[in-house]
Amino acid sequence: MNTNLLTHADLHCHSKVSDGTLEPEALAARAKANGVELWSLTDHDEVGGQQRAINAAKALGLPYVTGVEVSVTFAGRVVHIIGLGFDHQNPALVAGLRATRGGREARARDMAAGLAQVGIKDAYEGALKYVGNPELISRTHFARFLVESGHCQDVPEVFRRYLTEGKPGFVEHRWARLGDALRWIQEAGGLAVIAHPARYGFTPTEEFALITDFIGHGGRGIEVVTGSHSDAEAAKYTETAIEFDLLASRGSDFHSPEESRTDLGQLPSLSGRLRPVWMSLEDRIFWPSCLQ
Repeated sequence: MNTNLLTHADLHCHSKVSDGTLEPEALAARAKANGVELWSLTDHDEVGGQQRAINAAKALGLPYVTGVEVSVTFAGRVVHIIGLGFDHQNPALVAGLRATRGGREARARDMAAGLAQVGIKDAYEGALKYVGNPELISRTHFARFLVESGHCQDVPEVFRRYLTEGKPGFVEHRWARLGDALRWIQEAGGLAVIAHPARYGFTPTEEFALITDFIGHGGRGIEVVTGSHSDAEAAKYTETAIEFDLLASRGSDFHSPEESRTDLGQLPSLSGRLRPVWMSLEDRIFWPSCLQ
C-alpha cells in the first residue's frame, strides 16, 4: 500500500506497559474499530509492549509502526520525543531507555513522602496498584490513586493541587539529554518527532532553541495534531512545521477511555500543506499481508 493514500494515522498512545489502562491488544482493537489506518504504540521510555502490538495489529490487518515516547530534560523542563519506525530490539536503544527509567522508584517514594506531609498516607503503595510495570511508576499512577481514594474529583485536579512544580507531591527528575534520546532512536533506524509542543509552555526563544537543537541532532518531525492541542495550536504548529521544514505527525496521546480527552483516531486531519511523517516511514511499516 502506498503511504500517500493514508490519512487516518494515530502515532501516539499508551498501554499498561507504561501509564495507560489498556493492554496493547485492546488498543490495537480500539484503533481498528475507530478506523485508524496506521497505528503506533508509544509507551513512555519502554519498548516492552512492541512485539505484542505488532502481533495484535497483524492479526487485525492493521498497518503498524514501532513507537516510543522518550522523556528528556531541556531548558529545565520535561520534553517528550517520539521515536517511530525503529528496531525495538536494538541493544543501545533498550539500554538507554532502561537507564532513563532508573530513577523513577526513588522519585516516586519522594513524591509519596511529600504527599504524606499534607496528610495523604500510603500514596506510594496506592499508586503501585495502578502500575503495570513498577519501573515506570509515574505521576499518572499517583493521580489515579488520589482520585480513587477521594482526595480529588479527577486527574486534572490532582495535577493542579499536588503534582506540579511547587505543589506537595512534585519531585523533579533528571531525564535523558535530547542528543542522547535522538541518537538512540536514529541508531535503531528510527525517526524522531517532538511530541505535543504546545504543552511545554516555552517562550518563543526557548521553543526556537528546542526546535533548532532537535534538528541539529537529526530530528525530523513535529506533532501538529494531537489530543492536547487546540485548533489554534494545531494551526500554529502547522506553520512551524512548514517554517522549519519538519515532517508533521498526528496522534491522540490516548491513555484511557475514562481519562483521555481524545479517543484513538478521533482527531482532525493534518493540513494538506504538510508532509505527513508516515510518508518517510513506508519501508519501516509492518504491513498486513492483505495490503502488501
